[in-house]
Amino acid sequence: MRTVTLPGVLRPPSDCWLLVSVVREHRLARDATVLDVFTGSGALGVAAALDGARAVTATDVSRRAVLNSRLNARLNGVRIRALRGDLFEPVRGERFDLILANPPYVPGESDELPTRGPARAWEGGVDGRALLDRFGAGVADHLTPGGSVLIVHSSLAGERATVDCLAGSGLEAEVVARRKGPLGPIGSARAELLERRALLAPGERREELVVIRGTARP
Repeated sequence: MRTVTLPGVLRPPSDCWLLVSVVREHRLARDATVLDVFTGSGALGVAAALDGARAVTATDVSRRAVLNSRLNARLNGVRIRALRGDLFEPVRGERFDLILANPPYVPGESDELPTRGPARAWEGGVDGRALLDRFGAGVADHLTPGGSVLIVHSSLAGERATVDCLAGSGLEAEVVARRKGPLGPIGSARAELLERRALLAPGERREELVVIRGTARP
């Protein structure tokens, strides 16, 4: 799989590849209709297409990210319908077998999220959940019966809150993968802030990435 990243678009981080590995392990993309929300460079959508998805749609609020996902689809010889808009707005009324999300989740100073620039790819509000909760509240309405959503984020944003959010929407929710590692560059720069909020233990500079799956009833 080949990817390029345009200026102003976040290069696919390690959490993206963790999510790709889960999709491949469980063979969730094969013959499925797939939606990649917060697509960024389009890496998740391209990976799903290469794994045999029947159709792939990607959405992002960033115009540049939409262009980037189209570019990476062409580089890999796959087709992706890339649409610009907020969360599920571009696919209103549509349902998918598999929905993938690597949302912005880094806790920050404020709940006022940026409206432009690369920081849109990581700023998640004070608790990191500004977009996670909006996504979780609406995702069940876009799943086919028996369909699944996979979300990847840091434990700093609260894995239990995500499980509870999906369960509250009527989905069966569970953590299906974990990976511990050092804080990313943005989290490292905010380590003292995270310590003050008790999201990190004093002196702790590691986090756990989690992939959470929600499954709709057949």
